[in-house]
Amino acid sequence: MAKITFLPLPDETVARLRNGGPDAYGQAPERVRSEGGGNPCRHCLDFVPEGAEMLILAFRPFGAPQPYAETGPIFLCAGECASWGGAGVPPILTSSPDYLLKGYTADERILYGTGKVVPRDEVECYAAALLDRPEIAFVDVRSARNNCFQTRIVRREA
Repeated sequence: MAKITFLPLPDETVARLRNGGPDAYGQAPERVRSEGGGNPCRHCLDFVPEGAEMLILAFRPFGAPQPYAETGPIFLCAGECASWGGAGVPPILTSSPDYLLKGYTADERILYGTGKVVPRDEVECYAAALLDRPEIAFVDVRSARNNCFQTRIVRREA
């Protein structure tokens, strides 16, 4: 099975958004207070602490608009947080009983037949199985309830 890595949003992207840069719809991110465990940050891949300021914005985890480039709401810590660099499943993938995983080709197109709702304890296994297929470049993890982008999974470099 492929060794996998969960990717946070890049530091440069997060810094731009924290400084009021436009989201996927050209809007400045909204600033609100976190309600706690339901607010997963896509940079530290942990939850924004209750009462802490956070950003809500539209995000498209693809290089350019195209039919398969889904856009949706995400949260980010408004203050500094360390980019996820841990091993194993990040904390944000512990809040739901299941997640939607989809495999994509190098040209950012969904590979039909790969989309599947999996229990949280099977995320690593299913992602690794998808990434064993050479035509799959990455796997996106989305909320099975709200379809919000959570994180991207890639093959771990040796």
